[in-house]
Amino acid sequence: MSRTPRPAARTLAALALATAAAVTLAGCGGAAAGSGDASSDSGVDAATATSLEDFGTFEDLEEAAKAEGQLNVIALPRDWANYGEIIDLFTERYPEITVNEQSPDASSAEEIQAAETNQGLDTAPDVFDLGLTVALQSTDYFAPYQVETWDDIPDALKHPDGLFVGDYGGYMSVGYDSSRFPAPETIEDLLGDDYRGSVALNGDPTQAGAAFAAVGLATVQTGGDLDDFQSGIDFFSELNAAGNLLKLDVTSATVASGETPVVFDWDYLNASHSADNPAWEVVVFPGTGYAGYYNQAINKDAPNPAAARLWQEFLYSDEVQNLWLKGGARPVRMDAMIGAGTIDEELAAALPEAPEDTVVPTEEQSAAAGELLGQEWAAAVQ
Repeated sequence: MSRTPRPAARTLAALALATAAAVTLAGCGGAAAGSGDASSDSGVDAATATSLEDFGTFEDLEEAAKAEGQLNVIALPRDWANYGEIIDLFTERYPEITVNEQSPDASSAEEIQAAETNQGLDTAPDVFDLGLTVALQSTDYFAPYQVETWDDIPDALKHPDGLFVGDYGGYMSVGYDSSRFPAPETIEDLLGDDYRGSVALNGDPTQAGAAFAAVGLATVQTGGDLDDFQSGIDFFSELNAAGNLLKLDVTSATVASGETPVVFDWDYLNASHSADNPAWEVVVFPGTGYAGYYNQAINKDAPNPAAARLWQEFLYSDEVQNLWLKGGARPVRMDAMIGAGTIDEELAAALPEAPEDTVVPTEEQSAAAGELLGQEWAAAVQ
């Protein structure tokens, strides 16, 4: 496969901002939040800070975060886009701050529900990592913040006020165990007998960004367009009627055990499964590809508001943007880092080639698709 990292990055960066259960946080008794209204030694109210300037210096922000001593993150599987190494680096750099990794397999919708359930408690999430549909529906939960590297982030990939910001992305793909299945050349191949009871989604499309994007991919691969996801819903309904849709959420464990041997997921997540199964292969179908970014946001009721803002600054640093790349994802500052000479060129060269044509739903298309899925999905795959 040829390697063309720069065109791939620009293809994504040029696109409009796009995609991407009641949760009681594991093991949380939940004391009342005590630091959400605290001011730093400099008198800064971290909960209302919208940029590093409000703290003074980066060192002032670090000191305020260390004084809080905690950071609650949610829905960050350690094998998702290299999050494990990213969290470990933060912990190594700031040993004074305990990172509480809560409900790592929660969906985007469940992250918001966790914020509601735990509002006012010290167990509430400080930060979110969200697919676009849920981010668009949830802006009332977010605090505006613009990281120091804000100008490097394409305007199309960030909320103008910094309520949520794209961070890392990729292409929707199909991963499969090549020791058991032939390579699908088109999405329609998955309807055939070769894939009986074997094709899984990463979540529920009405709640999870990756599964939502799988329906979007099916839409454009079956002749539809993003103004109407119905053809994508119809594809999965047909897949279910054929007995090929496997109703089991995908995790690294289900892939490793062979329970989910054919998987719709982001290319960087599918690629990671080859570590557990050397026969695991990844296909980005020719024709129209579907791309999307995940978005970072700060809980407006974060119990540790300074640590939340330090986490955001950390994620958009050169070092962590390259760690997304190490995880096979495309960091949002990639074009700017290529221009500045700070990108890891070897990792960038290892990215798969981008589809010739790529689509990403607009805000309006994403909202309409979310509404349609809410109305149609359950009946289509029951």
